[in-house]
Amino acid sequence: MLTRKQHELLLFIHERLKETGIPPSFDEMKDALDLASKSGIHRLITALEERGFIRRLPNRARALEVLRLPESIAPGLGGPRRFSPSVIEGGQGRQAVAQARPAAGNDDVPATVSIPVMGRIAAGVPIEAIQHQTHEIGVPPDMISGGEHFALEVKGDSMIEAGILDGDTVIIRQTQTANPGDIVVALVDDEEATLKRFRRKGASIALEAANPAYETRIFGPDRVKVQGRLVGLIRRY
Repeated sequence: MLTRKQHELLLFIHERLKETGIPPSFDEMKDALDLASKSGIHRLITALEERGFIRRLPNRARALEVLRLPESIAPGLGGPRRFSPSVIEGGQGRQAVAQARPAAGNDDVPATVSIPVMGRIAAGVPIEAIQHQTHEIGVPPDMISGGEHFALEVKGDSMIEAGILDGDTVIIRQTQTANPGDIVVALVDDEEATLKRFRRKGASIALEAANPAYETRIFGPDRVKVQGRLVGLIRRY
């Protein structure tokens, strides 16, 4: 039997993972539950872990996995859903960033949807990215909704406190706009791309890391172009 706060936290983590593929930060959990400090969140997470509702992934900063929900919310829900992406070789160029194509499934419902992987993106010092399609990857249909999507392989550790690790594959919805707080693919000076949290500082744009070892970088608005917004993440175990 869960307490009200345990129940609220479990649902908050579950909804955030379903929406973005990334667990919420401790600050976000604290604010969502209206708690005074993060120590209360640590106690709630420990209680949920002891009761078998969530699991902390070892050696990964802030990585949580929902194992099950209370029967009153999701009757018959089994263990955690794991997804091992399939890879299809491809040789198209940048124009392959296109509407996701359904893979074959039963009753015309796709088991996975294929989207292009467009190389690597830096979660650290910006590197050249979004050059060309290297292959395709299959993702669950409920991870994307409408619009054009592409995937990028993460290189670096500057977003670890947002649950994004070196070697992860991020799913990006192609867009040229972003709201403050969104994690975006930002193209700097038309040369370098990086994965950062988007902020505005007056007339300037701030690209904010989720790792205290990295400084926030601030640019004039004409130097940064948003290429897409993070909508999901795939991790190979």
